[in-house]
Amino acid sequence: MTLPPLQVDIERLTSELERLATFSDCPEPPPAVTRVVFSETDLRARAYLGELYADAGLQVWVDPIGNTFARWQGSDPQAPAVGTGSHTDAIPHAGMYDGTVGVLGGLEAIRTLQRAGFVPRRSMDVVMFTSEEPTRFGIGCTGSRALAGLLSPEKMQNLLDAEGDNYDIVRQRAGFTGELSEIPLSQDHYHAWVELHIEQGPLLERSRIPIGVVTAIAAPATAVFHVAGIGGHAGGVLMPGRRDALCAAAEMVVAIERLALETGGADLVATVGQLEVHPGAVNSIPSRARFTLDLRDIDGTNRDRLLTAMTDATLAIATRRQVDLTFELLNADPPASSDETILTAIRAACRESQLEFQ
Repeated sequence: MTLPPLQVDIERLTSELERLATFSDCPEPPPAVTRVVFSETDLRARAYLGELYADAGLQVWVDPIGNTFARWQGSDPQAPAVGTGSHTDAIPHAGMYDGTVGVLGGLEAIRTLQRAGFVPRRSMDVVMFTSEEPTRFGIGCTGSRALAGLLSPEKMQNLLDAEGDNYDIVRQRAGFTGELSEIPLSQDHYHAWVELHIEQGPLLERSRIPIGVVTAIAAPATAVFHVAGIGGHAGGVLMPGRRDALCAAAEMVVAIERLALETGGADLVATVGQLEVHPGAVNSIPSRARFTLDLRDIDGTNRDRLLTAMTDATLAIATRRQVDLTFELLNADPPASSDETILTAIRAACRESQLEFQ
């Protein structure tokens, strides 16, 4: 069918993004956002999205952990749907577009097609994945992992938050019930999937290119390192005899950075985003330190090679500094390549709209 020119309601979409950003526990005002999954703030944001879905006439259902599906029914309900969406939980002091532009952008895409009189053959789903960020449970993408059958009910029950409550308890407390075994979708549930996302780095902005066509996803390996030394009073233990856990951890962090820079390759990134010290007193030698590692590359073999090199380097530092080191690998997800059919469609749409892309 021939459609009139599509008109996106940018003013409305911007207003909705700004409104969603007000559901936040961040001490700073929007656009800074903190919205931890299953918190009261998260639940209020979900309720707001539900109002928008209802206004658009979409069919909404929620699975046992809060993955939310808003469907525009197609003329062939039996055909696998086309999916889009992202997440709305946000790490502390996040930006207002991270994830949310995929959810609200997907909704506005459907509304734009509705206004143009388009009638889809395949149904279209806007999906909000629950618990995309690792803020609460230490591992990201739990909603999408569960949908793909990659996060078992047993593993979910072993995921703990800072208060020691497991995933199952927290989701039920937030009002999400049902059997965890009911979450996974069949492999052919979606015919295709496309996600709109804000660029999280400076490359496109630096080049003044508005659209990036993502060809591969550099999935993370996430690890936790525990360093145990010997504490003592800052004034009573002389320097030669110290086994300072923080100094050892600091050297390990620098070694990780050096390996990433010197031998990682162009696409590998390594981030130590958390560093905790015990007992944390100004006049006490640290006896314990804990730090995390987020390691990513679109080349899984290279990423795993660097992970081995980094653990070897940290163990060597621990031995030399006479501290104990334990290492826990939380996940090591395989990188993924985007489907060429979707990439071709995105590039064609950019050309038709005269938008520069990379």
